[in-house]
Amino acid sequence: MSSFTEEQEALVVKSWDSMKKNAGEWGLKFFLKIFEIAPSAKKMFSFLKDSNVSMEQNAKLKTHAKSVLVMTCEAAVQLRKAGKVVVRDSTLKKLGATHFKYGVVDEHFEVTKYALLETIKEAVPDMWSVDMKNAWAEAYDQLVSAIKTEMK
Repeated sequence: MSSFTEEQEALVVKSWDSMKKNAGEWGLKFFLKIFEIAPSAKKMFSFLKDSNVSMEQNAKLKTHAKSVLVMTCEAAVQLRKAGKVVVRDSTLKKLGATHFKYGVVDEHFEVTKYALLETIKEAVPDMWSVDMKNAWAEAYDQLVSAIKTEMK
């Protein structure tokens, strides 16, 4: 885990602190970006298949999106102190199994990474920098690597 530095940790913490009070709003934007880039990803979410409301109004999507954003960002914030990936309200085993079951592949993780970085950039435009982008990218890569290890 040595590749995630103290400076990177500080950038991740600072930006997450600024975003987290609006985690619901940013979580939804994050998922809408994912679906904009990869519309086929919608098929993976049962609560979108039979929904007659717009995605912006879909309560289950909102709940899911917020919890994914919070879990991802909190895992990033704790990465250096914990020395490993720690996920809230779940286990890496469970996350791995779920992503495997729904057929998540590398491209999906790449799209999600791009959407996450774009969302954070939009949330904290004044503090956004190349260093902050690299810090979040590193944290995200470590999280994904931990999930992939359990995907079976």
